Order: sequence, then structure tokens, then C-alpha cells
Amino acid sequence: MSASERQAHWQTVYQSKGEAQVSWTQLDPQPSLGLIEKFERDRSASIVDIGGGASRLVDALLAHGFGAITVLDLSDAALQSAKARLGEQGASVRWIAADATSWQPPQAFDIWHDRAAFHFLVEENDRAAYIDRLHAGVKAGGYAIIATFAPDGPEKCSGLPVQRYSPESLSKTIGSAFDLVEHRDHRHVTPWGAAQSFQFSVLRRR
Repeated sequence: MSASERQAHWQTVYQSKGEAQVSWTQLDPQPSLGLIEKFERDRSASIVDIGGGASRLVDALLAHGFGAITVLDLSDAALQSAKARLGEQGASVRWIAADATSWQPPQAFDIWHDRAAFHFLVEENDRAAYIDRLHAGVKAGGYAIIATFAPDGPEKCSGLPVQRYSPESLSKTIGSAFDLVEHRDHRHVTPWGAAQSFQFSVLRRR
């Protein structure tokens, strides 16, 4: 799938469906928030949420005192939804409509967070492009928190195929510039009650 096709797909999803109609909705963004707070205690730390869309993680980060937040998503409609929800609270957030495989990080971040964006990259060249941006976008000693469907998770999401990972296979895919320092299994329940198996991996930039 090309970048333009990905963008069109997600723009359509967010323009046609409400929060309760998409499987990834979380009112309480765990374990993402807990992992960010565990590995980054400095509230002035820079955080980028890759594929953040209309996620409520940005709300929770602001509520917990983090101030240097960037949210990146393919869909401008998703970002507009989050901006409208936050109102003036979101004025300090940097909102970027872009594809993570072609975006050029303007800085290296302390925390790179990705809940369920990377696993949509099923073609090797797209994964390689993402990983290039990941290398450029995380400070030495910083962390990448990447969540994907686990090996027993769904094979598709939103009509698209996904690549499922264990923490070990994800770490191998990301490469030797990052060390796997923690991982958690997570059972996400969709708004309609279906259970999905995720794995959350925390990787430290060497």
C-alpha cells in the first residue's frame, strides 16, 4: 500500500466513524501512560506519539504535567478531532499530519510512542523507512515504546493486514541500535467487547 493510499484509508475511517466505532479506542490509555511515566520522570521531556490520531493519550499526558508533546498521524481528520476535544488545553501540542515512513523528525525525542501504527507496515521497505526515522527521532538514552498485535492477536485491523510481533521479534526487526528493556502483554477490549492481544515493548536507544 502506498503512502497516499494509507492516508486516504485513514482519512476515510476518521471521517466516517465515531470514537465508539473503532476498535482501538481507549478512554484510559494504559499501559502506554504508565510506561511513559515509568521511563520518563521529567515532565519537560519531549514526547512524540506516532499514529496518535484521536487517541486520548495526549489528554492524559497533559493532565499528568507533560508539556512538550507532538502528535503525528496520517489523518488530519483524526488530529482535528483530538484538537476539538482538547480545545485550549491542546494549544501547546504540536500536531503533524504526515506519514511516519516519510516524515523527517525535526528533533530527537526523549520518548517515541507508537500504539498500533508500526504493525500496519507489512512491506519491508515501509518498515525500513520507519526504522530510519526511529533512529533519527530518539535521543541516545531515550526510549521507544512500541505496541503491536501479539502473535495471537488479530491478523487484520480496519480491513488492513498487520504484521504481528513478539517482543523478541520486534526487537530483532528494530535492530541493534535499540535494546529491549521491558515488555508487557496487554489484553485490549474493544468498545463492542472483543478482546485483542497486544504486546508493548520498551526499547532503549544506545
